[in-house]
Amino acid sequence: MPLSPGDSPGFLLWHATLRWQRDIATALAPLDLTHVQFVLLAYTWWLNTQGEHPNQLTLARQAGTDVKMTSQVLRTLEHKGLIEREVDPADTRAKRLRATDTGAELAPRAIAAVERADARFFQPVPLDDAVALLGRLAHPES
Repeated sequence: MPLSPGDSPGFLLWHATLRWQRDIATALAPLDLTHVQFVLLAYTWWLNTQGEHPNQLTLARQAGTDVKMTSQVLRTLEHKGLIEREVDPADTRAKRLRATDTGAELAPRAIAAVERADARFFQPVPLDDAVALLGRLAHPES
């Protein structure tokens, strides 16, 4: 007998994901960032703080985003004055990424806003349990 929607893990995950995405979008709206813009800005900023200046391909792979879409979103972030894309001296086809001063100031504020939204969303579940489950779902080969 088929599961009812309320008993289907996939259906429940779908609804939980939609709710989480709405919460994140609401948290980022006052900062004028979409979720994808946030991810790419935050990842670029974090890598910069580690002394790295990733190229677009490296950032897309690490963030789990489509390469072409990543390029388009990075162009938007560049127009907003949040990142700079510079030709990589080692590979003139590649663009190295650096958060601007404005982007470096915005990234930690955006991360804090997302972390607050995450804390509210995941509050009903012990954090260790949520991380363990999501880690297994994200990386089933581990």
